[in-house]
Amino acid sequence: MWDFETEPEFQQKLDWVDTFVREEVEPIDLLWPHQQFIPLDEARRKVIDPLKDQVRSHDLWACHLGPDLGGQGYGQLKLALLNEILGRSSWAPVVFGTQAPDTGNAEIIAHYGTPEQKERYLTPLLNGEMFSCYSMTEPHAGADPRMFTTRAVKDGDEWVINGWKFFSSNAKTASFLIVMVVTDPDVSAYRGMSMFLVPSDTPGVNIVRNVGLAYDPMNEGSHALIHYEDVRVPADALLGGEGQAFAIAQTRLGGGRIHHAMRTIGLAQKALDMMAERALSRETAGSLLADKQFVQGYIADSYAQLVQFRLFVLYTAWEIDKYKDYKRVRKDIATAKVVMPTVLHDIAWRAMQVHGALGTTNEMPFFTMIHNAAVMGLADGPTEVHKVTVARQVLHDYKPSADVWPTEWIPRKLEAARAKYADYIEHEVGNL
Repeated sequence: MWDFETEPEFQQKLDWVDTFVREEVEPIDLLWPHQQFIPLDEARRKVIDPLKDQVRSHDLWACHLGPDLGGQGYGQLKLALLNEILGRSSWAPVVFGTQAPDTGNAEIIAHYGTPEQKERYLTPLLNGEMFSCYSMTEPHAGADPRMFTTRAVKDGDEWVINGWKFFSSNAKTASFLIVMVVTDPDVSAYRGMSMFLVPSDTPGVNIVRNVGLAYDPMNEGSHALIHYEDVRVPADALLGGEGQAFAIAQTRLGGGRIHHAMRTIGLAQKALDMMAERALSRETAGSLLADKQFVQGYIADSYAQLVQFRLFVLYTAWEIDKYKDYKRVRKDIATAKVVMPTVLHDIAWRAMQVHGALGTTNEMPFFTMIHNAAVMGLADGPTEVHKVTVARQVLHDYKPSADVWPTEWIPRKLEAARAKYADYIEHEVGNL
């Protein structure tokens, strides 16, 4: 049977989260903007740690993981409902232990890490005591692993890493990096790449500059250009098996993409809320903005986009819970990734427009939302690449027409219909 209701017990938790985020967490976004991935100093720790304790007391900490890893095992559908709320706040994912990229990094260490690796990296990561960095893309290659040149070469009991990585988010505050490198250049990238767990203070890990987003001061951003120069790591730094990086990456990116979509719902809803409030509050040319048909169109289009996107994300989360296989749900995860930037951009842009000049200033969050939409169009793979994935997956379920005419060519179907009901047609003619 179909059911669009949330079970009452979990709805009570969501109601608590909604109030908690609005009253306790969103104010932190204003006090300490863009500092959620900086290790806590004494002042921030006095605020953040008690909030984390409240989250734990409500059994809502690290909900993306199962009970064996310190999570609750709620599954992706409930995580989607939770993330819709957390997406309103930049600090909320940290307070709830679900921040990217740490969620994806924790997931692959949980799946592929050795007991020693889990103790060293996973446990403090889940406890919120350290941050991590996923160092994959390269300056000349973007996210195309077939063009990666960063190498790791075996030297006795160690691996030596050399090369460049770009847009390694949170590297400057991370305690360790997960580095994707070529270990066998003589085979395809899908079999010749490996991942290593590299402490950020390892000699040779050189952050050349920290690239910022549009609103960041020069070289004060959080997306590092890194030169790995003769970086030596022990053999036990290898994550998973040698040559397994591509398979591991797909595990990580599948979850990361849908989690981005979940949080985007909350951010887009926030933009819609602000647009509706402004429309009911502002009067111009003799009437409220809410009475202007253009503004009504903005609100209607935004609502329609958001509802469709939300239902699709929830459906995809349900699929992941049902099949426990990111590969099987790959088409719909990619589709959510494709739709996500447009939904956020369009709603935030309309909300900005309704706010007039104020909407374009740094006293409102719309430009940040619009820029986030642009980032979401590239993070975890460009939109265009995912469109190709979707198209190929869709086409896989079809076959070409058997001849020159389309299957739904009406003359042939009409002839077949007449043949199918010939006796009836002749009977009708005989009675005329």
